[in-house]
Amino acid sequence: LGLLTPPALTPGIFLSFFGWVSSCVATFVPLWKNLNLDLNEMEIWTMGLWQVCVMQEEGIMECKSYESFLALTLDLRVSRILMFLSNGSGLLGFLISSCGLDCCKAWEEKTALKKQLARCGGVIFGISGIMTLIPVSWVAYNTVNEFWDETVPEIVPRWEFGEAMFLGWFAGFFLVVGGLLIICSACLKGTEMPTMPLAACREPTQVQGPLAMRHWSEHSHPKNADLVI
Repeated sequence: LGLLTPPALTPGIFLSFFGWVSSCVATFVPLWKNLNLDLNEMEIWTMGLWQVCVMQEEGIMECKSYESFLALTLDLRVSRILMFLSNGSGLLGFLISSCGLDCCKAWEEKTALKKQLARCGGVIFGISGIMTLIPVSWVAYNTVNEFWDETVPEIVPRWEFGEAMFLGWFAGFFLVVGGLLIICSACLKGTEMPTMPLAACREPTQVQGPLAMRHWSEHSHPKNADLVI
């Protein structure tokens, strides 16, 4: 009996891999927040998890890393940790789920083990996506609260959403959806291919020699036929 591999396994892995790469990019680029100064429109300030940068009108960007991890706000410290865990678990999920593909020759005869590896990889991808969505949403929530804080004078510039935050949301979404696709496809049972019995595939053998002459004579001259002289 042949088994058909569920078609959603490979797209799920590619979708999760794309989300993992996007999450890694969002972790290190300093584009989580943007700050436009009305007094000096020639400078654009950007902030990330690792450094603060200022871009001038000439296209020159100068960045400065944070001096101390403990000096950061709580949301940035937790975001660093969760994004690191998300990137590491995403890589682990990709390696494990890849072992469940048909193109992987390891454990080729153990289909049950390959399905378990695919399910495990899908779960890890989902966890990685959640760990990406939590810090991005937390930083976005604090940014909104600070933007609409009435205690801050209106003349004071306010931080806004950067490109990396939107990239992080898309990355978390792709990781979660890709992980669900992998889990669902691995849980589906393979469709059995109907096979014909071996005896039915054999062609009738032809009788040769004296037995063939006897067989022909018995069918052409029945025993009860009248003799003609």
